[in-house]
Amino acid sequence: MKRILIVDDEENVRYSFKKFFKASGYEISEAVNGLDAISAINRHQPDLVLMDIEMPGLNGIEAIQRIKQSHPDLPVVIITAFGTTERVIAAMKYGAFEYLEKPFDVERLRAVVAEALEMKRLSREDKRLEIHPAEMNEEQIIGNSSAIKEVFKMIGRVAASDVSVLLSGESGTGKELIARAIHRFSDRSKTPFVAINCAALPDTLLESELFGFEKGSFTNATQSKEGKFEVAHNGTLFLDEVADMSLSLQAKLLRVIQDGTFERLGSNKTIKVNVRFISATNKNLENAITDKSFREDLYYRLKVVTITLPPLRVRLEDIPLLTNYFLSRQCMLMKKPLVTVPPETLEALMKHHWPGNVRELENLLKRALLLSKGNVISPDLVKSEIVETAAVDHTEPKAFVQAYLPAELGNYEGELYHHVIDQVEKELITVALSFTRGNQLKTSRLLGISRAMLNDRMAKYGLGSPGK
Repeated sequence: MKRILIVDDEENVRYSFKKFFKASGYEISEAVNGLDAISAINRHQPDLVLMDIEMPGLNGIEAIQRIKQSHPDLPVVIITAFGTTERVIAAMKYGAFEYLEKPFDVERLRAVVAEALEMKRLSREDKRLEIHPAEMNEEQIIGNSSAIKEVFKMIGRVAASDVSVLLSGESGTGKELIARAIHRFSDRSKTPFVAINCAALPDTLLESELFGFEKGSFTNATQSKEGKFEVAHNGTLFLDEVADMSLSLQAKLLRVIQDGTFERLGSNKTIKVNVRFISATNKNLENAITDKSFREDLYYRLKVVTITLPPLRVRLEDIPLLTNYFLSRQCMLMKKPLVTVPPETLEALMKHHWPGNVRELENLLKRALLLSKGNVISPDLVKSEIVETAAVDHTEPKAFVQAYLPAELGNYEGELYHHVIDQVEKELITVALSFTRGNQLKTSRLLGISRAMLNDRMAKYGLGSPGK
């Protein structure tokens, strides 16, 4: 039998609640104020607390703070006739499961109690998150799938050398994380790792950020400043979204890569640096070379070694580990107790297509944690976030084609046919890789193409490292 603690200083209110819940089969205990509630919790070990705010002595807001410190998994439902914005915010901030104002619908109360008790059951029955906060850091790469292990192997192979590395893959796959790992395992690990997003800055500002400038070289240049090349001397420079760099700036970057020299803006003094370059892009640089938006000579300088990061949809078996890691880390940052993730929640996550990849998963879990009631990430929390990306019915040819047509057709004028074919081919290979759990031999057999052709297409679309 489930036990409910009723906390209210008015006897008639306690009587009404007691009569209502006893009729529904609950065991009831009572407390007259916050201090009495804390004592009653230790005596009766309730499964749920229904508590008023306005009480003499320790009020409901103060009481819930103390209750959650000693009993973080105990759901507390606040019920009050004096609802204000400040009180609602405070109650939810300190961990209330729900906040109900009098008068309320009894069926609504019954539903809230049932939901809270179900969350408590899940919290008790399901396994806690396994990753201890002390073991976590922002640069940790999470995963045991064959696809991500291929990336680990490539990191190990290239880290010790000073060759330039090009990281390719879709947005949100963790390219900067991989770049930091290469630096961390290299002989330059004690020297600076400097990152810059080439797409985030206008061309003139990007140039001054990279090369630095002398005082008076342009308006508002009131003092000299080192550029990223100088800051990264003897270390690693990570150029994210390098495909967005203008052609004129590409030419200047090429010189630095070739001979390690450059001049600050407004200076004729040549500066010599020793920098390892790691670059990243989610675009097809070969196509960019064809349409004259990226220099071919720079391309071959940047891609001495290419590491292709797999999208999340081809490493679905990593989702439980990633979920545990992200939620554990956020619980630590938010100073919240660790949460429970039921199997139904993981099942919902693993059915999603994840167009935003690992970054999308991380952001979804942050929102779910903030919106969670109690200490359980319920399936409904994640399903409400991913319902918008439900799969298109590809059994209908028209729907199949429309699913891959770009939103702005004019952007692909003259090459729309090839663009759509590429998108369909990429999706087909992605689904096949997921079906075979990344086994490329089985994938090539399934598709009826050679291993060489599969490897070529995987490299083209950034679908993982060839070779398995």
